[in-house]
Amino acid sequence: MGLLSSPARPGEPVLDIEALDLPGFGESEVPADGDYSIGGQAASVIELIDKRARWPVHLVGNSLGGAVCTRVAARRPDLVRTLTLVSPALPDLRPRILPLRLAAVSVPWLGPWALGRLALQSPEQRALRTLSEVYADPRLMHPVRVREEVDEIIRRDALSYENAVLLGSIRSLVTEYARRGPGSLWRDAARVTAPTLVIHGSHDRLVSPAAAAKAARSFRYGQAVVLPRVGHVAMMERPDLVARLMREFLVTTEPDRPDSMLELNRVPN
Repeated sequence: MGLLSSPARPGEPVLDIEALDLPGFGESEVPADGDYSIGGQAASVIELIDKRARWPVHLVGNSLGGAVCTRVAARRPDLVRTLTLVSPALPDLRPRILPLRLAAVSVPWLGPWALGRLALQSPEQRALRTLSEVYADPRLMHPVRVREEVDEIIRRDALSYENAVLLGSIRSLVTEYARRGPGSLWRDAARVTAPTLVIHGSHDRLVSPAAAAKAARSFRYGQAVVLPRVGHVAMMERPDLVARLMREFLVTTEPDRPDSMLELNRVPN
């Protein structure tokens, strides 16, 4: 549990913050039933919030976490006060190289082979490759944070379930991108009643910034922003801009009710 620093201007919110690793990610336990679907991940988040002493919460998610947050807010609107999504992985079938590569990894025989090939690279090589894919300018990441990323890759390599988590999560995203009808994530977005802020990066190679326009139309009380010269993880690449946008958003939507914030992690690449 962390406390956001004192507001820069009078009236800005101060929030208790909890950063949640989805089941199987970070140091969270894998789901007992092996369910890595968006619905299964959303159920885990709902269970966690439900057990809290205080809710609704300001829910924040990036990438896969953004898709999960959307489903949580649609299924349990009573738990979510506001929703902030950074490059959420909502279905977009415009062809792009990196998403197509992820889709290929979901193929049963191809996925394990591709992960095996990737494991032949050093942790340093994999860390730098990931940074080049999710940052518009990887040089913005501090060397200490790069070292932490390398150490995390080394730690995860030793886990027996790492490949299962990655493959299960990628396949769940591919399934959602193909889903149509009332169970789709875009239909979920239309059901969300919480005020919603969607942040995209203009140089995002994974989630097209063009999706910002659809997000602004789909969320009932939604607004969308595209940050210039920013990649897939705007909250890491330009934390100053993201923090300012979120402060302004929370002040205008809930000026007198600062509370707690729950943040979901992104899916590793």
